[in-house]
Order: sequence, then C-alpha cells, then structure tokens
Amino acid sequence: MNPQAKLISTTSLLLGTSITISSNHWMTAWIGLEINTLAILPLISKTHHPRAIEASTKYFLTQATASTLLLFASMINAWFSGQWDITQLTHPMSCILSTVAISIKLGLVPFHFWFPEVLQGSTMTTCLLLATIMKFPPISLFYLTSPSLNSTLLTSMAIASAALGGWMGLNQTQTRKVLAFSSIAHLGWMTIILNYDPNLTLITFYLYTMTTSAIFLILSTTNTLKLSTVMTTWTKIPPLTTIFMLTLLSLAGLPPLTGFLPKWLIIQELTKQELTATATAISLLSLLGLFFYLRLAYCATITLPPNFTNYMKQWQTNKPTNPLTTIFTSLSIMLLPFSPMVLTLS
Repeated sequence: MNPQAKLISTTSLLLGTSITISSNHWMTAWIGLEINTLAILPLISKTHHPRAIEASTKYFLTQATASTLLLFASMINAWFSGQWDITQLTHPMSCILSTVAISIKLGLVPFHFWFPEVLQGSTMTTCLLLATIMKFPPISLFYLTSPSLNSTLLTSMAIASAALGGWMGLNQTQTRKVLAFSSIAHLGWMTIILNYDPNLTLITFYLYTMTTSAIFLILSTTNTLKLSTVMTTWTKIPPLTTIFMLTLLSLAGLPPLTGFLPKWLIIQELTKQELTATATAISLLSLLGLFFYLRLAYCATITLPPNFTNYMKQWQTNKPTNPLTTIFTSLSIMLLPFSPMVLTLS
C-alpha cells in the first residue's frame, strides 16, 4: 500500500475516533463514525485478495446500515424532544433503534455475523484495529446513552453474546476467527454491566484492548494464522511463546493475571444489584471461552508437531520484537496487584 495513502487512512481513523468520543451532538458523532468507516476500508482491502475485497464489502454494508439506523434514531429523538444532545435520548423508539445500531457496529449477537468474516479477510494489523480502536466510538456512545437504554434488551444480548462467542469459538482452526469470537464474548461482559456501572464497562474495554493487542502483536511477529502453525512457532522466539501462553490465560480471566480483574468486578457489581442468576449464567458461559484459550495455549507451548523425516524446524528469527508487544504483554500479565489504583483512577 502506498505510504501516503496509509498515512491518510491512519490519520483519518484517529480523527474519526476523536470526533466521535468527544462529541455531544448526534450529527458530529455520526460524522466521526462515517470517517472511521471510510478510513478503515482501504486498510481491509489493501491486499487485493478476493477474500479481502469480500471482507471490505461486508464491512461497508453493515456499517452503512448501522449508521443509517443511528441517524434515523437521532432524528426521531430530535423530532419528539427537540434535543440533539447524545445524553438526552428520551424517546423509546429512539432508544431501541440506537441500541440496535450500536450493536451492529460492535458485532453484538444477533448482529455478529459480519465480524468473524471481516477479520478472516484482513491482515493481522487491520484485525488489531478492527477488534480494538474501531470499537471505541460505539462503546463511548453506549456509555453516554447508558441511563436511557433498556436493561432487559442489553442483558439478553449480553448473555447471547457470551454464549455464542464461547460456542462458536470451540471448533475454529483459524486464529483470527478464534479472536473474533473471543471479542464477541467479551462484548457480552461489557454490555451486561452497562446499565449498572458504565465506568466498569470502560475499564473492561481498556483491559480487553490491552490484552487483545498483545496477542495480535505476538501472532503478527510469529506470522501465525492457523492452529496448526501455532505448534511450530516455538522455535522462532521461545520466550515469546511462554508470554503468549500467559497472555491467553489473562484474556481467559484466570487469576492472578490482569484479565481476572474486570470479570471479578462485574460479578461483584451484578451481585450487589441482586442479579445473582445473571452473574452465575455469564460466569458459567465464560468457561466455554476458557476451553479454546487453553487449547491455543496448549498448542503453543505443550504440543509438538509430527516429526516427519522431511520436516524442518523453523529458524529462530532475528527480527526485533515490537516494543509495544513488550509493554502490552507486561501489563496484560502483571496488572492485577495494582487493581486498587486502577479503581481509584476510574
């Protein structure tokens, strides 16, 4: 891809995200989302592969539909209340339409169908952007409108996302699709607490972004696209394989790693709200995700590939590790003891 075109796309991506998360008016938030959509399309389709073109087409159609619904919801709210302020979402129809629109943009169940396919057709770097930065503007809109949203609808979508993200990730052999369904399951955790403690939704999103970024950077460094190739990457950078296992377990939410913090706080808050059944259901559904994280960790660190006569181990690479990989993996593994400070800052 042309360096100038890549620079324009990246700058537009940051600009669109900044406009949306800092706006109070529905129209400026919508403009930011549109800039985001148009900026990411060249990055998805830059490989000129049929799968990449298909992914960019699916992404464009779903995001255009979601933007149309969001604009329609804001116009209905302005028509009945005279308010274009994002926090003044009062009309019931506008609340439902905006929830549906933002859910499509995020990839929440039952509007998840586009997300795994788009990630499968994109490069690792683009997947990292789609799974992290591109979710920040819709999450911020959810945060601003959280007092007006229907808690029953959000809880139903959250439980369905956690269930489907876990079930569908069990039989995947492509690492990008595994992380796509992992993202859908984590979105369920963020959504279920949105009505009761929106700050906790943001904490969960930040920690998810950090851990997922670490995993995508590791997979990009070792050029791993399938589970079968995960087994052969330990010879490239052996220390990174161990860190990869710990980061996966952190994403699964196992103590004493960082990923345990948001799940612990969400379960605690749901219990305080006397939603013990909901907390129990989403906790049990997280075990589905734990299985495929453990399978990835098992393939990466314990399983050896078949040793045929003509099999050659991969050479240890001299490629320097991205400094961001070191930072994100360290934070993904060792942040739990600092949880009181994280809660104080929030």
